[in-house]
Amino acid sequence: MKRLIFPVLLIVGILLVAIALPVRAQTYYFSVDESYVQVFWESDGSIRIEYIMVFTNDLSASPMEFIDIGMPNYEYDLSSIYGWINDQPIGHVEHSEYVSPGVEFGLQSNAIPPGGTGEFKASIGRVEGVVFDDYDDPNYASGKFAPHWYDKQNVFGRTDLTVVFHLPPGVEPEEPKWHSAPSGFPDEPETGFDSEGRIIYAWRNPSANAYTQYVFGASFPRKYVTTDAIREPVPEGEFFEPSRPSDFSGAIFGFLCVGGIILAFIGFIALAVHSDRSRKLAYLPPKLSIEGHGIKRGLTAIEAAILMETPLDRVLTMILFSTIKKNAAQVVSEDPLKIERITPQPVGLRTYEVDFLKAMIDEQPRKRRGALQDLMVSMVKSVQKKMKGFSLKETKNYYQAIMKKAWQQVEEAETPEVRSKLYDEGLEWTMLDRDFDDRTRRVFRTGPVYVPVWWGRYSPSSTPVTTTTRAPSTTPSAPRPSISRPTLPGAEFAASMVNGVQNAASNMVSNVVGFTNGVTKTTNPPPPPSRSRGGWSSGAGGSGCACACACACAGCACACAGGGR
Repeated sequence: MKRLIFPVLLIVGILLVAIALPVRAQTYYFSVDESYVQVFWESDGSIRIEYIMVFTNDLSASPMEFIDIGMPNYEYDLSSIYGWINDQPIGHVEHSEYVSPGVEFGLQSNAIPPGGTGEFKASIGRVEGVVFDDYDDPNYASGKFAPHWYDKQNVFGRTDLTVVFHLPPGVEPEEPKWHSAPSGFPDEPETGFDSEGRIIYAWRNPSANAYTQYVFGASFPRKYVTTDAIREPVPEGEFFEPSRPSDFSGAIFGFLCVGGIILAFIGFIALAVHSDRSRKLAYLPPKLSIEGHGIKRGLTAIEAAILMETPLDRVLTMILFSTIKKNAAQVVSEDPLKIERITPQPVGLRTYEVDFLKAMIDEQPRKRRGALQDLMVSMVKSVQKKMKGFSLKETKNYYQAIMKKAWQQVEEAETPEVRSKLYDEGLEWTMLDRDFDDRTRRVFRTGPVYVPVWWGRYSPSSTPVTTTTRAPSTTPSAPRPSISRPTLPGAEFAASMVNGVQNAASNMVSNVVGFTNGVTKTTNPPPPPSRSRGGWSSGAGGSGCACACACACAGCACACAGGGR
């Protein structure tokens, strides 16, 4: 028996080590057959980056489940980043565990198998802190950019690499200057204009590789960039290595170029960010707007909320109320929000209610968030399927009318009892109103509210007052026994309801905007990047830059090295 102890312990130890290793610590070995990178230098000092990369996975390697892309610095907006694999949206877009700063794209069911090829596209909507004072001319600003590269031990073969700079709007052809090209690239880039009339510089090397850092740069008059966005220069040749996690083999290397201090951006930049965020909150796919004929009746209030693109935090709260009203769940903690299922479960729960309860029982925030995002994606797809062949405009108007009718009945009720009853019955429909919060406060600003029977399951901390009323009778002579019903002051009830609606979803998913963006990445992503070679004319005939100097640059916007995947 003693002889068996050591082998058993050894085997157990090996298994524990294997379990402890990151799931992604696999054998990555691939080629990047083509890489087409576009960098858009914006007037607010930020850049937008678009990648198109063709990967071929080696036959001996593990499936490519993740693709990492290094960022120029940590001043990137994760919510502005989208990815596609073979034109299928990538739902998993998170801060990379292997590249810092960087972003990981989880391919999930679309992983590239051994021997397989996949076209990866990424759109990085906003990176700040990438424009610097120019060394040679105080009237100029400059920036450098290096496309993402991988660790040499993980890649093989040649890469047809193209890098295109779109200079800030308004720059005149004779004004900008390109910097010295990396080895293997033409000394002078191809020049021209893009479809927006912006000057472009394009460098191409069909025999590049995916493990070398190729740095490209340009300078342009600083008047075309917001002054506050231009950073102090980084000493020429001075680079900094970022912090990075290491895998079991210690083969991951990173690279970071550090800019100057972080400065605040002024009003119009905030407006641009707000507009971009508004687009990301539009989670319905555009094809849902293709008009059919007639009204799609029979949608639940929650499905109608999806159709009307009600903010997803409101939709989550509507589902919460629905499950509580059906006696399927009760709140056990309001902050943080925790619910428990009531057994036995009632018959007739809808699919989205069952999935909601399953998601909410998971106490791990990240898993709960992912499950709730999957639920929202499924609901959007379900509503899209149900709307096929029907008129979106007519259907929206139909459910708007139902919402208005529900409010009208509540507002016209002559007694607090009737008003409370109608509000309870039509709650989900009234929640379709964008003005739900203020309207609830106005309707219940005075008088008592007879709380619904499910109120204790929703707000265990509230303490209604028991009020004695007379039961209605059908005949004048019939006796009318007294009954007791719990009430709350109208203002207190309204405040509890409104605050609950406002806070419930944030207690479920923490960051509502990030949650919605995770849904939008799948249901309504922006179109994938495309090669814009056909969108700009070549430098021949005077359309390009008049000067061919290679000036020094005091900026650095180099993407970091990859982590072997």
